[in-house]
Amino acid sequence: MLFDFWNNILLPNLSLIILLIYLFTVISTAVMVIHEKRDPAKTSIWVLILILLPVVGLIFYILFGQNRRKEKIFNRKGIKDLQQIELLSNNQLVDIQAKKFVNIPSITDNLGIITLLLNNSKALLTEHNQVEIFQTGRKTFRSILDNIDGAKKSIHLEFYIIANDEIGNKIKDKLIDKAREGIKVRLIFDDVGSWHLPKRFVAELVAAGVEVYPFMEVKFPLLTSKVNYRNHRKIIVIDGKVAFMGGMNIADRYLKGDELLGTWYDTVLRIEGDAVNVLQIIFLIDWYFVSNKLEFSKEECFFRHSITTKHSLQITSSGPDSDWASIMQAFFAAITRARKHIYISTPYFVPNESILTALKTASLSGVDVRIVLPGKSDSTVVYWSSLSYVSELLDAGIKVYLFQNGFNHSKILMIDSNFASVGSANMDIRSFEDNFEVLAMIYDQELTLSLEKQFLRDIRKSKQVNALKWKQRSNVQNFKESLARIFSPLF
Repeated sequence: MLFDFWNNILLPNLSLIILLIYLFTVISTAVMVIHEKRDPAKTSIWVLILILLPVVGLIFYILFGQNRRKEKIFNRKGIKDLQQIELLSNNQLVDIQAKKFVNIPSITDNLGIITLLLNNSKALLTEHNQVEIFQTGRKTFRSILDNIDGAKKSIHLEFYIIANDEIGNKIKDKLIDKAREGIKVRLIFDDVGSWHLPKRFVAELVAAGVEVYPFMEVKFPLLTSKVNYRNHRKIIVIDGKVAFMGGMNIADRYLKGDELLGTWYDTVLRIEGDAVNVLQIIFLIDWYFVSNKLEFSKEECFFRHSITTKHSLQITSSGPDSDWASIMQAFFAAITRARKHIYISTPYFVPNESILTALKTASLSGVDVRIVLPGKSDSTVVYWSSLSYVSELLDAGIKVYLFQNGFNHSKILMIDSNFASVGSANMDIRSFEDNFEVLAMIYDQELTLSLEKQFLRDIRKSKQVNALKWKQRSNVQNFKESLARIFSPLF
């Protein structure tokens, strides 16, 4: 009977059944995408992909398309220890309304950004900090290794990429030595970013007593949507007293460069002071996420620092778990308040419509806007997508430069010599929406001027894009850039 059912009913109508399944899958998924009320451009592209490539499109949607911000990957509100942060941020909002910071120009000039970040991410403003800026791998890793050597209580590390190379093994060996001394060593690495990290590398750390967890492990990449949401943060906190943060991963290319791109440059901050407490809290929240262990203590999170130097910082984090796209909102607020100049250095430039419009509006209003992009990149498709924006930037009077002296991986925004941001977030949609990122907002003229001087030196090592020559590029190149740009909102 089953055989007759197959021969007489199913087989003759197999094409119709497949078509109905196809239509049901496409329509139901498209309705789900539309129901999420996303950016219209992104919604339209996903619906088009699902219709034109039903099987491939569905797989891509499962891997890259789902909106985790509303879904909540994990509930940080369940961590009672964060109530202290909320209380402190509310107190700072009261202080701002009471005009407590009226005698500090670098803060009063940026009160709008500060207030925004207190509201959208509870990012605490810290005044007493000592900050050192590194822009080469050699100086950065020398300082990191020296500070790990001096650790007495704890070492916390969180990185997108840890490579099994010379510097990766050197840091691994240092961590093993410190763990054997009885120092509490905790390490988080991103499972996708560190995809090629051997199990043996991790096993050696664990055997020595280092606590190690991958972030959002992807065991079956074709069957999970977790692959799209990566921890892009780079944080080191030592003894709760010293912290490093920025855009540099643990890999030899920051020391030795590579054959294709040459020398790699990036920007890292070494921080002592109250901002270290905030970075410690961000790390421990992520630690709770990966390990389900509550490791908060007042000694670790609210350490009393003796720093008297006043480098005002506001450390903010964002990710698909947060209520707001806080870093994107901060960039937008900073760009729209610029009066003199906006300097941007980013390896990947794929802005959303809000940031792109803000930059063009600023330039058309008379603000000097300059953007340094790589002359060559480690990601071909993203690079083509970045270049697709150049024409309209030039049309708005924005100066665009292509860095020629290697690969500039720095992610820096500098405005009017009294505001800067340094961290892991690129000026792209992925950093705004999908990645877990961390950024230091700098409200200090001395530090901002130092970053701007380096930026102007980078311009001298770059080639300014000429509008006339840019329009004469080949049709093939134009098509590749346009095609990459169409797909960029998906990734």
